[in-house]
Amino acid sequence: MAEVFDVVVIGGGPTGENAGARAAAAGMSVALVEHELLGGECSYWACIPSKALLRPGDALWMAKQVPGVRETLKGPLVASAVLEHRDAMVGYYKDDSQVKWAEGAKLKVVRGHGKLAGPRKVRVEAKDGSVRELEAKRAVVLATGSRPRIPDIPGLKEARPWDNREGTAARQVPQRLLVLGGGVVAVELAQAWRSLGAEVTLVERGKALLSRFESFVGEQVEHALREDGVKVVMGATVTNVSRPGGQGEVTVKLSTGEELRADALLVGMGRVPRTDELGLETVGLKPGETVQVDDQLRAKGVEGGWLYACGDVNGRNLLTHMGKYQARLVGDVIAGKKASAWADTKATPQVIFTHPQVASVGLTEAKAREKGLPVRTVQYDLGKVSGTSLLGEKLGGTAKLVVDEKRRVVLGATFTGPEVGEMLHAATIAVAGEVSLDTLWHAVPSFPTMSEVWLRLLEEYGL
Repeated sequence: MAEVFDVVVIGGGPTGENAGARAAAAGMSVALVEHELLGGECSYWACIPSKALLRPGDALWMAKQVPGVRETLKGPLVASAVLEHRDAMVGYYKDDSQVKWAEGAKLKVVRGHGKLAGPRKVRVEAKDGSVRELEAKRAVVLATGSRPRIPDIPGLKEARPWDNREGTAARQVPQRLLVLGGGVVAVELAQAWRSLGAEVTLVERGKALLSRFESFVGEQVEHALREDGVKVVMGATVTNVSRPGGQGEVTVKLSTGEELRADALLVGMGRVPRTDELGLETVGLKPGETVQVDDQLRAKGVEGGWLYACGDVNGRNLLTHMGKYQARLVGDVIAGKKASAWADTKATPQVIFTHPQVASVGLTEAKAREKGLPVRTVQYDLGKVSGTSLLGEKLGGTAKLVVDEKRRVVLGATFTGPEVGEMLHAATIAVAGEVSLDTLWHAVPSFPTMSEVWLRLLEEYGL
């Protein structure tokens, strides 16, 4: 006999947890299905451990900019202490606390691999081979996330490269690390492992790092990586990878003719949805593909409106906090409330935790112009703000606003510099709330803080 719940959520990462908790808070019975650690990718192999690895290097770098502090610093980071802290931050790769939280949120945790078995039906196979049949009276929510994309490069898969999991969970610092990619995962982990003493080489096939952001972002991060001692190779593709037996030294050949050798190889070249073993074919959808959804996160092409997909699995926005946003919305929709997702396409904030830190929200100038909007931009050197200079010597960065000239509202904002992620929410409010520039003029920043850059930007605009 099938176990019956109001809602069955497949995937116990942050997105699934939030969808389930929101539905349970509305009085519904919820089963939360997870075959790995409850808390998912972000908690154990992505957001949390990567930032735990990055923070010590960032703190040391910042301290070196402060007179009276840098003179007291002796020696490099203690890698063993950093790795121990990383382990503590991920609960030593145990999910006891997450399970306790879920039970407190009135979620029934079901261990095993969950997959659709027809309309409103979920089949869960445990590690011991036992099977449970679940039935959802109201809804099934897919929140299985994504997995790393491993490009089809000769010899790459056989070389057993690191992806974000090994890249955040490694037990020791490799002597030589080769990173493929120029996105967030690549630059963050390149800088993190370099700060712990690894010799790091980063290879990017394009002309710029972090190419989805404003152009100055990639330029400044590349400069910082090089200053840290990372070898950055731009405009080169990998033609072949060789690692006999999948262990030991790995050799990578580039289109430039250069040959690189390393002890560990990390691939940070995008992600694909985890839908290949989800039973999508039982409800008329194609396995392995992104689940297309409407603005209520209902799966398109499935009759009855009972199937929802949120987070990476629907491809709208591959960021943890936006998956959680969608999850809260899904819980409300299932509970009968009127709600529509739009922040995940209009006002998405993102922080890259390198030094310099990068923070952005909304549209870049290029994207705004692609949309045909009446764009005007203003830019200011963050190093000229008193609050920045008080944090340390030779600290700088860039602040840029993308403005809709006709409506006089901010379409996007990007900041680089020390701790700029903590300034981002003000920009997110401005973009999401479509706050006019004339109103922002009366939002007076405190002195002396870096937030004073908002005043300088508005003065540059002409207010």
